[in-house]
Amino acid sequence: MSVRIFKFGGASVKSAEAIRNLAQIVSQYQHENLVIVVSAMAKTTNNLEEVLSVWMKGDFDLLEQKVSSIERFHVDTALELIGGNTSHILLMELRSLFLQLREKLTVRPAKNYDFHYDQIVSFGELFSTRIVNHYLNHIGITNKLVDARRCLRTDTTYREGIIDESISAQLCQREFDFSIVRIYLTQGFIAGTEIGTTTTLGREGSDYTAAILANLLNASDVTIWKDVEGILNADPKIFVDTQKLEFVSYQEAIELAYCGAQIIHPKTIKPIQNKKIPLHVRSFLNSNATGSTIAHSDKPISLPPVLVLKRKQVLVTLTPRDFSFVIEDCLSKIFAMLYRYRVKVNIIHNSAINFTVCVDDEPLRLPQAIQELQNDFVVRYNTNLMLLTIRHYSADVIDKYTWNRTVYLQQRTRSTARFVMDSEEGILS
Repeated sequence: MSVRIFKFGGASVKSAEAIRNLAQIVSQYQHENLVIVVSAMAKTTNNLEEVLSVWMKGDFDLLEQKVSSIERFHVDTALELIGGNTSHILLMELRSLFLQLREKLTVRPAKNYDFHYDQIVSFGELFSTRIVNHYLNHIGITNKLVDARRCLRTDTTYREGIIDESISAQLCQREFDFSIVRIYLTQGFIAGTEIGTTTTLGREGSDYTAAILANLLNASDVTIWKDVEGILNADPKIFVDTQKLEFVSYQEAIELAYCGAQIIHPKTIKPIQNKKIPLHVRSFLNSNATGSTIAHSDKPISLPPVLVLKRKQVLVTLTPRDFSFVIEDCLSKIFAMLYRYRVKVNIIHNSAINFTVCVDDEPLRLPQAIQELQNDFVVRYNTNLMLLTIRHYSADVIDKYTWNRTVYLQQRTRSTARFVMDSEEGILS
């Protein structure tokens, strides 16, 4: 029988009630071969990032408070789901994981931030999957927990591990045997290296985990369960009057992901497109609804304007100190520096002696990159901006969202218009 991949994000496991809802969905498919990919419980990744920050600053009193708070939340959730009399094995496993976390935090940081990030923040998925694994077995949905670090092998590019598909395929064949167990549970977002360290696959990387497992296991489809009814033409938390897109081609999904759409992780599409595996986005709040599908299409598909907003953007303009032209040699030097600091470039614009990029405001990386760039360039930049992308735009839609705003940079192609503008919080109407 074919394999199906289900991915449940942080919102779908944010509480005991949410995990019960996950179980209700899974129960409808328990006679199929399933791999369930689970993220950390909502806010846990953010909380562990705070733990990492406090640890690196050396504030050990505050550190223990934060770790204890995370531990209480997970233990309380476990007790609510399973109860005190029958949860002792789960509680022991959670206690063991928190002991491992505390052990990592007893010494001072010895390596770079990205390395320590992956070793500490990855615990969120380890906590959540233990709870979901035990609860499903507790209510009669037999499943086996597989540590994603044993089946997905990456290099040592911490925080953005690059998966070795050949080795990972062999490991997956070893770990997932559907003749023994029909339902497997594993962590999203995390993977492992040959030397035994943990890597992560980029923020929101659980989608990518689901896609790469689908590719390696030749799955029939992937379903990402979210708190929205499907793929919308805009984020309903930001824009009003959103519309659901029933069908999106792989090509369109890649464009939207590249522009910053939060519905799909940017690296998700390639593994499923390579084997033409359809991806469904469905609501865990209404599991009977049809949702949206991303799949292959040879025909053009008419779509309404699709809006993507990225906040916390910085517009950086570089001018060579000797007023030389911005030509190939100069550009290669700039991109080498940006790549070295892993600065994410969203827009590029150049003139004879100026080169401008719109980049994510990454507080740990961007200042270092700017400092090095200042050796060869006059660097000017604006912070606290936002990047609005409108796919399938019209003049009316552009006017609606750019009217009475300061636009620092704009680009238009046949199908896409992008605007770097002053920032504004809240709903855009």
